[in-house]
Formats: sequence, structure tokens, C-alpha cells
Amino acid sequence: MSASDYEVFDERFRSCVNRTSNVDRLWTGARWSEGPAYFPAGRFTLFSDIPNDRIMRYDETDGSVSVFRTPCGYANGHTVDRQGRLVSCEHGGRRVSRTEHDGRITVIADNYQGKKLNSPNDVVVKSDGSIWFTDPPYGIFSDYEGHKAEPEIGNFVFRVDGHTGDISVVADDFIRPNGLAFSPDEKKLYIVDSAGGRVKGQPKHIRVFDVDDDGMLSGGKEFADCTAGRFDGMRFDTDGRLWAATDDGVHCIDTDGTLIGKIKIPEICSNVVFGGAKRNYLYICATNSLYGVLLHVNGHRTF
Repeated sequence: MSASDYEVFDERFRSCVNRTSNVDRLWTGARWSEGPAYFPAGRFTLFSDIPNDRIMRYDETDGSVSVFRTPCGYANGHTVDRQGRLVSCEHGGRRVSRTEHDGRITVIADNYQGKKLNSPNDVVVKSDGSIWFTDPPYGIFSDYEGHKAEPEIGNFVFRVDGHTGDISVVADDFIRPNGLAFSPDEKKLYIVDSAGGRVKGQPKHIRVFDVDDDGMLSGGKEFADCTAGRFDGMRFDTDGRLWAATDDGVHCIDTDGTLIGKIKIPEICSNVVFGGAKRNYLYICATNSLYGVLLHVNGHRTF
């Protein structure tokens, strides 16, 4: 790929990318790749291949790709907590789980008030240890990405207390809550509603909420509307720009909500994560493949 893989809408974007830095297709062979999570100690990225019920492992030291875990409960989104443990959203088990350092799997949440979750989609861990995740029904619509079932609850955004394990609803007015990310100072939470990606006229935007000290959300105004299908997963860089996966690539959105540029990818994108020794290499999950590109910006450190 070449400089033609970047699209500049605002001069601010030019300082974020190097026009001679190609976008590389690192691996292909998934049915639907999702949820990249970077582990700096091992210099590898884990990501999901949901329909094939496996988590893949990309080693950036030699470019090799292997199966990390299968079956994996049709895992979707992942993150790394402050202790360097993998936290995963599982469609199959309709739960959020954590892989401990010794390989044991701990269930963080699998129900709300005695009713099964839908199919947890994306997850972030705040510095206070609380786990926040979205729970749309994509994984129970059919047997393609999980097990077909009827939903038992609404489409909520949840917070799990990192000390007590108590689960609470923090947002209940989304049609299809999807990707989420805390601002670098953790004072704001950005959440995607991806309903418009499947149903014309429904929301396809990112909303922004204020986060108080007790873990409650307020506000929720629209931050950015997607111009290419729908938003999915997203991550912040150190300067507060948001890098969001869409149908035509990765959109870079500045702090004022302006789309300033795109990294164009020839497949529908699902999620991104910053990796590399300096956190300036953006890993991009797209339909069948894992892509990567070296940038002029550094990803915000979340662990």
C-alpha cells in the first residue's frame, strides 16, 4: 500500500501519519477478525476470529501467527488490565472473563439480576479496576458468531466494580452499544451506537459521557457521526485524538469531533489497538485480516 491509503480532510492529520509509511496486511485467514489487544512484555497482539471460535496471536518480533485459544467461547472484544491480564467478551458464554497469569479463567460477569447477558461486545478497564462493557445482541442473532438465543435483557452498557464484583447499568438508551473508550484523563467515556450499520436511519455515531467519581455517567451528547457505514472499536492517542474503525478504514477524529483524516483499508474494519515498543504502531482488525501501520502519534497507555 502507499500514500494513497491516507485521506486528508484537515491539515491537522498530516502530522499524524507519514505518507511513505505503508499499511501492511500482516495476516489473512479469518472469517471476521475483532478485538485486538497488545501485550508489550511479549510483543504480541491477540485478536479474535469470532465465527471460527478462536483467538489468534500475532508475534511482532517475527511476524508469525498462531492460534492462542480454541474454542474460546466465540470471543469478541479484548483488553488488557492493569495487571497485564487478558479481559475478554465472550459471545458463546454470554459473559466477560479474565485470563489469569497461570491460565485459569475467571468469570467477571455473566448475568444481570439473574438474567443472562446478551453477547458482551467490547470492554475497557478503568484505572480504579472497574470493568466497563457493552452488551448488544449480535452474538445471539444466529449461530454465526455464537449460539442463537432470545435476549433476556435490554441492550445496556455495564460497569463491574473491581473490588466487590457488583454489576450495574450505566447507560440504557442505546440501540446497539458497541465500542467504548475512556479519554486519556478518564473523565469522559466515549461509546459507539452501531445500529445504523445494519438498519438505515438508526444511530451510527459516537456519544460522549462525563464520568463522576462514583462511576456514574451523565451527558451523552453526540460526539461524531459516522460517514462510512458505522463506527465499531476505537482507541485514543496521547493527544486525545480518537482512532475509530469504520466500514472504509480507520477514521481519525480530533478532540473537537472533526474527522481530520482516514487510513483506508480494503475490508470492513472492526477494531484497533496501538502497539509496538513505542505504542506508535496501529494494529487494525478488518473482515478477514490483520493490518498494521506505523504512525507519528503514540497510543494512550491504559495499563
